[in-house]
Amino acid sequence: MKKTFADKVIDFNKTLQYSGKLPEGFNVLNPYLDNPETMVVMQKFYHKYYNDSDQRRFIIGINPSRHGAGVTGVPFTDTKRLKSECGIEMKSVHTHEVSSVFMYDMINAFGGVEKFYKEFYINSPFPLAIVRNTKNGWLNANYYDDKQLFEDVKSFMITSLKKHISLGLDTSEVFVLGKKNADFIHKLNKEEKLFDKINVLEHPRYIQQYKSKEKEIYIDKYIVAFSEK
Repeated sequence: MKKTFADKVIDFNKTLQYSGKLPEGFNVLNPYLDNPETMVVMQKFYHKYYNDSDQRRFIIGINPSRHGAGVTGVPFTDTKRLKSECGIEMKSVHTHEVSSVFMYDMINAFGGVEKFYKEFYINSPFPLAIVRNTKNGWLNANYYDDKQLFEDVKSFMITSLKKHISLGLDTSEVFVLGKKNADFIHKLNKEEKLFDKINVLEHPRYIQQYKSKEKEIYIDKYIVAFSEK
């Protein structure tokens, strides 16, 4: 029996683990190993919205946050929006994630979750949460925050991107969230020739934190970018 898009994503997530090097003070969190319910809700999500063999366009984040996909297994989706927007409840933990707020406002403006997820697949080049040990405890980190960190995870990122593409993604244009993220994706793309065109959009966290008064402008910008073919 032919595997659906959902089956392929679930297989990818089930086998996801990072065993490479990391600089001192950094750690990787794997939600699928840390919380059995993450595996359950992630599968419900993909079966609900990706149970077909349609080709989708790819939206690339940075790496999951420990309050978003680092808990739910669903990119840019905290437990609040997993329940309110996708109808999937997570009982063991409750999270609020800033980027998730913008993402679902944009998805609703686009036409709602079913329409959006029918056309798009979101994930990250480093698909696990990265945290850094600080005087305030463990905090979210980005794969590019430290030069050595990027060098350590680079080959894993390239392999992950190739695996994402093999799910059935359109590589003629990719949407990259975050300008600094895009600099690194451009670098990887130059080496690996993964995508024909890279379209850069401001990151949802940046918009929510620094540009919230202009949020509607950014939502329009996303929708215009997604509507041009």
